[in-house]
Amino acid sequence: MHIMEGFLPAEHCLGWAAASAPFVVYGGWRLTRVIEQHPEAKLLVAASGAYCFVLSALKIPSVTGSCSHPTGTGLGAVLFGPSVMTVLGSIVLLFQALLLAHGGLTTLGANIFSMAIVGPFVAYGLFHLVRALGGSLAWGVFFAAALGDLATYVTTSAQLALAFPDPASGLAGSFIKFASIFAFTQVPLAVIEGLLTVVVVNMLQSYGRADVQGLAAFTGKTH
Repeated sequence: MHIMEGFLPAEHCLGWAAASAPFVVYGGWRLTRVIEQHPEAKLLVAASGAYCFVLSALKIPSVTGSCSHPTGTGLGAVLFGPSVMTVLGSIVLLFQALLLAHGGLTTLGANIFSMAIVGPFVAYGLFHLVRALGGSLAWGVFFAAALGDLATYVTTSAQLALAFPDPASGLAGSFIKFASIFAFTQVPLAVIEGLLTVVVVNMLQSYGRADVQGLAAFTGKTH
């Protein structure tokens, strides 16, 4: 999903950076509040960022100028809320651009918007929707992680379509083309990410209960 360095026109890079900036600033404030309210969860916050870094670095080739991989943002969004994951995801994307040449600095705003904003907010909303409808914690986590992942790639497809509309079929045709190519690899990856995140949350419940029992995901409160 990481759009590579120099692939988007300059005006698109500036536009996505401007769109992402308010979310990142607010996320920084939310992260500070979460740490103040749950100082015992510092290690879990760091682990959520590391989970995102490792999963999103497992890339395989896909659309030209981008790639396919799990995102790992669903876990942090469920545990700490989407705004906190916006900050963690932005840090992950910055380090991957600088250290792994995965993504880019000019496309950082676009990549933040798709993976660190849209994905976590969709994951968070779906988690609480499933729980409100009576679904179990496991089903809530699965749909949050899997569909939050897919939402990221729908956004990336839209970003690429906006930058490169098809000469014949226009924006819609370009979006369908990018999304269809992503779907071959991303649908199974999203299912795997959903299952893996359920396993991680179950382990946190079983072995780290003292650290997580006050978090909203386990108390039923919203952030």
